[in-house]
Amino acid sequence: MFENIRNDYRMYRSFLHPALWVLVVYRFGRWTETIKTDLIRRILDKTYWIIQRIVSTITTIDLTRGVTFGKNLHIIHPISIVIHPKTIIGDNVGIMHEVTIGSRGTYAAPVIGNNVFIGVGAKILGEITIGDNVDIGANSVVLTDVPPNSLVVGIPGRIIENHVRKEWEYEPES
Repeated sequence: MFENIRNDYRMYRSFLHPALWVLVVYRFGRWTETIKTDLIRRILDKTYWIIQRIVSTITTIDLTRGVTFGKNLHIIHPISIVIHPKTIIGDNVGIMHEVTIGSRGTYAAPVIGNNVFIGVGAKILGEITIGDNVDIGANSVVLTDVPPNSLVVGIPGRIIENHVRKEWEYEPES
């Protein structure tokens, strides 16, 4: 737990960053599930849920301990993000503000691959799989599986395959 929190701090570089608060509470919640002593686990579990609701209300990010994610989850603009508790997220995923990752009337949730960028206001809904190296455009609504190396834009999401992400380079003015 503490090593993961150190890695999260390295990403955000400030104890005041709301995404760091959310991730620390998430890590605490996952840790409480490993406690063997029943009474202590129940007390810590109640403590987790109280803290989780407070932090969720303050930050407007709903990330419960049920979500599974890999290394380097980057909540880029931490406001108004909802992630379904059964969602699985891969490594190196960036999430912008006002994103919803959820179900479509069932308790099934999306599976998101590695190196995925989710743009502002995007909605990823249902029991679908988002492949590796995918960019999901702003305000896109994704309702179907997305193959690797794709770009998704529009409502409903239109998939553009064989998309190559261009690296942005800063060129200072002379």
